Amino acid sequence: MSHVSSGTSSLLANLLAFGASEISAKSTRLLVVVAISRNLSAESVGYAAAALAIGEVLKSLTENGIGQRIIAAHKDNLEAVCHSAHRLFWGYCVGLALLQMAIGLGLYLSGQTTVGALVGLMAIEYLFMPAGLVQVALAMRENRLKRVAMISATQVSGANLITVALAFTWASPMVLVLPRILTAPVWLVAVRHLRPWQRISTAPLAPRHPFLTYGLPVTGIELVKALRLHADKIVVGALLGPKVLGIYFLAFNAGLSLATSFCAALGIVLFPHLCQETDQQAALRRTVKLSLACILPFVLLQSLFAPIYVPLLLGAKWAHIAPTVAVLCFAALPLTIWTAVAASLRVNGRPKVEFIVTLILTIALVISAVIAAPYGLGTMATAYVFTTTIILIAAALPHLMKPSPQELRKV
Repeated sequence: MSHVSSGTSSLLANLLAFGASEISAKSTRLLVVVAISRNLSAESVGYAAAALAIGEVLKSLTENGIGQRIIAAHKDNLEAVCHSAHRLFWGYCVGLALLQMAIGLGLYLSGQTTVGALVGLMAIEYLFMPAGLVQVALAMRENRLKRVAMISATQVSGANLITVALAFTWASPMVLVLPRILTAPVWLVAVRHLRPWQRISTAPLAPRHPFLTYGLPVTGIELVKALRLHADKIVVGALLGPKVLGIYFLAFNAGLSLATSFCAALGIVLFPHLCQETDQQAALRRTVKLSLACILPFVLLQSLFAPIYVPLLLGAKWAHIAPTVAVLCFAALPLTIWTAVAASLRVNGRPKVEFIVTLILTIALVISAVIAAPYGLGTMATAYVFTTTIILIAAALPHLMKPSPQELRKV
């Protein structure tokens, strides 16, 4: 019983730390939404939203399970795993930088000059990442999650505040992209100071096959997850143009910011937490109950007061998106449940199940966006929440209802 209480307390403390980090990031993100809604045209916001959507889809490929192999490695093999991971991180990140620059160049030459320039510029961020990713994984392995959260919050909040300052002086979509690059060196210096690590040239290399067999499904999951979050924006931009995309981007940022921030914190915290649990099935159910208890009051309040805070924050001209924001808030509930189940699947070496579910959801969301787009934002939001809820709850229930080993022994 004391182990359960201790584990729950540790999870809650780490979840609160990362939750505070995400709230800090989203609070300053809200300032960004306010600043750009009042100073940039919907069309400029749409160009930036298109570039950010493409960039986030490509950035998902950096979530490749390599860091999780470090977290879960046996202590006798840790240095070899870190050595191999360091090489793989560099290969991934440099490759992604070149790929994104090529995509940006292609868009630029095809006539999408603004979006292409923004996409190519964002690729620079990848070049700062590999020199600090091993250090982040080691810090998380050693349960320094609160410090990792603080660094992440500082970087994101700093980038958001720079965006706000730029938005009031420079009415360009560049203000949503440039701060991400300017704050990347700050993140790198901070994580290397948090958990110093230097590659030992004489250290052996761990076999790469386990990285690939584990990492490929994880990469696929993260890619499809990013498509789930951003493919609808690409659809809206392609079908309805940059102006409507700008309005759509603001509505979804206001409505889904709570869901994405909480799920991001939960996903980061849960993997190392569940790795330490002996009865993971019971721990999963406790986690779902705790997570829903944390987020449900905020979802209800955010939805209820949307008609008040949307025009107050964004300006009277955006009051018409308040009903859309109110509906989107409820996507937080199924996303929270599935985030917990997905972490459990990864711990148990079953990321392929998560990949299949995420792929099905992504395809369904793209189809619903294509069908609902001609009928307006409200219809798109309702379709998004309905599709997400049906698919994720149906996928999560079999895992949540599965009895734990202790319950089977009692039977």
